[in-house]
Amino acid sequence: MMVLLFSFFAFFIYTIFNTLTNHLCVKKDMSYEKQLYVYRTVNIYTTILLASSYLSITYL
Repeated sequence: MMVLLFSFFAFFIYTIFNTLTNHLCVKKDMSYEKQLYVYRTVNIYTTILLASSYLSITYL
């Protein structure tokens, strides 16, 4: 049950963060290469945040 709930939460968080990143890239008029770097960085940091949150909730 916890995995299903956290998966829904993670999907919601990824959607919000990627939407905000898209708005930032459009507003700043970034080049395509720069956008790829920004998206990759944001998604890696979000994955680390979600993984550590899941482990914290599950094991503490």
